[in-house]
Amino acid sequence: METFAYLGQGFGVALSPYNLFTALCGTLIGTVVGLLPGLGPINGVALLIPIAFALGLPPETALILLAAVYLGCEYGGRISSILLNIPGEASAVMTTLDGYPLARQGKAGVALSISAWSSFVGGLMATCGVVIFAPLLAKWAVAFGPAEYFVLMVFAVVCLAGMAGDKPVKTAVAACIGLLLSCVGVDSNSGVYRFTFGSLGLADGIQFVVLVLGLFSVSEILVLLERTHHGQKALDTSGRMLFNVKEGLSVLATNLRSGATGFVMGVLPGAGATLASAVSYMAEKRLAVKDNKFGNGDLRGLAAPETANSAAACGSMVPMLTLGVPGSGTTAVMLGALTLYNITPGPLLFRDQPDIVWGLIASLFVANVMLIIINVPMIKVFTKILAVPYWALVPAIAIITSIGVYAVHATTFDLFLMIGIGVFGYILRKMDFPLSAILLGFILGGLMEQNLRRALSISNGDLSILWGSSITLAVWALVALMIALPFWRIWRARRKAAAPSAS
Repeated sequence: METFAYLGQGFGVALSPYNLFTALCGTLIGTVVGLLPGLGPINGVALLIPIAFALGLPPETALILLAAVYLGCEYGGRISSILLNIPGEASAVMTTLDGYPLARQGKAGVALSISAWSSFVGGLMATCGVVIFAPLLAKWAVAFGPAEYFVLMVFAVVCLAGMAGDKPVKTAVAACIGLLLSCVGVDSNSGVYRFTFGSLGLADGIQFVVLVLGLFSVSEILVLLERTHHGQKALDTSGRMLFNVKEGLSVLATNLRSGATGFVMGVLPGAGATLASAVSYMAEKRLAVKDNKFGNGDLRGLAAPETANSAAACGSMVPMLTLGVPGSGTTAVMLGALTLYNITPGPLLFRDQPDIVWGLIASLFVANVMLIIINVPMIKVFTKILAVPYWALVPAIAIITSIGVYAVHATTFDLFLMIGIGVFGYILRKMDFPLSAILLGFILGGLMEQNLRRALSISNGDLSILWGSSITLAVWALVALMIALPFWRIWRARRKAAAPSAS
């Protein structure tokens, strides 16, 4: 009951007119930032921290603004993913797999409304989870050390084959390409240059923004150019703008499962929304035995990552507030905002400054409601992007993409690298390789290397640390299961095929 009393106190803070207006501004800014490829929630939050401080906003109001921007980015990232096949940020990569095919089928409105609803459900579930389970989950998250995270990343890489269905070999190759690309740059431990080929531009490695915009945006431009002639429209914008009850019920179970998965992954420091969306998508694809259209416009394949994204975004607040450990890159930036206000996150924060903590938690409820109210009426406006002729759409995408890449380091090298990666991505698309697997391999590769090195540093090079705890053993068992499952399915299919012939 004490928790609910504190939550009521938090709503008193969040529902003040000043903080309501701040949350509204944050959600609008976040949606726009999420929509623009290359920016993402980290950049959005980072840009607003000095503004919030300069305006003299009180700490609870500043945190409400940053949290609203964070959630807004998770909502906004889906728009360009669904309509243009260009992920607005890393966690929206999985949304492209079924969102864009739905848009190409003339169901852009349905796809956008389902994704908005899924984001709302995920955010609501995770916020309830923050209220109820924050102390318990914070203690559990501490049990995950570098070894546990490494094994978790191995599990995620093995699961990548689950995205492909009929092309596991190509998916595995694509994931390996991503893992190799993550090795480019200066070795943080030894200072050795790896795979830079004497280029100083590659010394810092391949930037995520350069890779994602090259693979998706530039390759998409090349695909659009193939279809371009004067007056041609990208896609049909007619049709329903909202999903019906049947479609909503068909993804309800997916929403609930992915919301729980996303929240748990969000609580784990370092896992984040990208890993949550990938794991949720793969899990749902495994469960979808009947009417499996994943990759070709399955509503469940759209609902799963979107629910997990928002749930993970809210879940990442738990370790930040209770332990002072960032649950994601964005919450790491938000920790910087707390230090500006001389606020020390941790268990004592709940006792000493409940207004700040519970005001932030209550604002997550408010921001989610605002986002669903804002986003649903805007669906018709968003779909108008599809009515733009290819000859006008291509240069617009090219300009936005170039600005997004140039803004990272302000070097022309990144622009040329993006074009090179884009041509490579276009060739892979023609050969039917899944680009999302490359991107996820790239993200997971860096995390795997960091955690493996930390684990081996702790154990003085003893590999037994990788299977020395009950958590690692359980995850290794899941890895073995994921490897064995395709072979079991092949054996079962052959047995079924042999049964009629025998009779």
